[in-house]
Amino acid sequence: MDQIGVVTPKSPWGHVAPAAPACSLTDVMSEQLANQLTEEDNVFPTLTDPAADLLLSDEVSETTSDQVLAKMLQLQFDREFDDQLRREEKRFNGDSKVSISFENYRMVHPYEDSDSSEDEVDWQDTKHDPYKADKPQTTPRRGFSGKGKNITTKHDAETCGRKNTARMDNFAPGVHIGDGLGMDLKLSNQVYNSLKQHCYNEQRRSARLHEKKEHSTAEQAVDPRTRLLMYKMVNAGVLENINGCISTGKESVVFHADGGSLEEQPVPSEVVLKVFKTTLNEFKNRDRYIKDDYRFIDRFSKLNPRKVIRLWAEKEMHNLTRMRKAEIPCPEVVLLKKHILVMSFIGKDHIPAPKLKDAKLGSEEMKSAFYQVLHMMQQMYQECNLVHADLSEYNMLWHEGKVWLIDVSQSIEPRHPHALEFLFRDCRNVSTFFQKRGVSEAMTVYELFNAVSGMNIPIPPDEDEAEAEFISEIMAYEKRNEDHVQRRGKKTFHVTSEDGGPPLIPDSDD
Repeated sequence: MDQIGVVTPKSPWGHVAPAAPACSLTDVMSEQLANQLTEEDNVFPTLTDPAADLLLSDEVSETTSDQVLAKMLQLQFDREFDDQLRREEKRFNGDSKVSISFENYRMVHPYEDSDSSEDEVDWQDTKHDPYKADKPQTTPRRGFSGKGKNITTKHDAETCGRKNTARMDNFAPGVHIGDGLGMDLKLSNQVYNSLKQHCYNEQRRSARLHEKKEHSTAEQAVDPRTRLLMYKMVNAGVLENINGCISTGKESVVFHADGGSLEEQPVPSEVVLKVFKTTLNEFKNRDRYIKDDYRFIDRFSKLNPRKVIRLWAEKEMHNLTRMRKAEIPCPEVVLLKKHILVMSFIGKDHIPAPKLKDAKLGSEEMKSAFYQVLHMMQQMYQECNLVHADLSEYNMLWHEGKVWLIDVSQSIEPRHPHALEFLFRDCRNVSTFFQKRGVSEAMTVYELFNAVSGMNIPIPPDEDEAEAEFISEIMAYEKRNEDHVQRRGKKTFHVTSEDGGPPLIPDSDD
């Protein structure tokens, strides 16, 4: 009775629908998952990929499996990745006749087009390719288009500009012309011709650099042929290994190496490889030292400039052999292979002996060094029949309390037409160096020249004109000697085999 008398308040919003019965979170998730699987079933049967068959098999009926969900998500990601990859390939190739394929980078194979996305690009459809470059407008074959005031000739600035932009595709592959997709680019004739000439010059320059790198010895480096010769020496056991470059000069590059063994003679534990540079612009006047040398004059005229380099290496080998016979401290020749000369190492424990200009010597040691150099110059001229022709503190080493002579590839015989001039230059270098180092016993250049050559050219009293008069006397003597040689003929100077080493036979190979 009491409940009947209770009046229910009226809602201001009208009739209120009864509330839906409450559901658990598990039921809600199951319903959403069922709807998702229903949508996926409408998509994946169209795929021919084996992975899709695996997902639709009876073994995957359990929808709560995390593994199945992960595979479906991965497959969908792979399809989207392939779509993007194909679009990038289309954009990269453009109108090029040679195309680059990204097929190996795809994730799903084989690929089947589907209607699930409107952004997909047909693999073979190039008719409506959005990434295809627009071709420039061209004029008809008669050379103009339009009529009256609207006539356009082939010399029109815009038409020529578009043509020049299209012609840039014909540049070399190494020229980066950029991407002008969707841009109406116009290049004037002046700009296009400048770019074309620049590309042509760059192609020629790169070709020259490549040829120079392949056929010449560079600074602290060797060309492929020289490198092959060095590898053969290591493989033959002549060298254990090659350690690196220790010196460079205008005519050669010197490498340190560990010696191996030879059947004919023992190889020192430490050796050097003197690789004569095959570049002809480093030492352009080198032929001055060899073309008038009577030991090589017949061969020099018959060789091309690159084969002269091998002759230069042979010349140093013979000069060193003469000096070793006279017991002059100098490197010992181990092996000669084309333009590579293997010699004993002047130094210890991979550390080369210092040059005389860098050696820290006391007054007595410097005095001793002067007399050693004087004695060696006399021995070379009188016993070895040689003139160093490039003697200075840079080509003399100080090792074990003695002065060692190196770099004798340019050394010549006294009967050379310019031998006395070279000897006077050597004497000037030696005298100037020791006088600057404070050696009071150092001779003047004129006294040193007479002491080495055994000549008695009078020293002019006037110091200002002394050198010029002295050199004029030397040149007059050389002229008389040259005339004497020409009258008697070159047969008078017969070349003997006293130098030892291999015979002077030109190489048959290049």
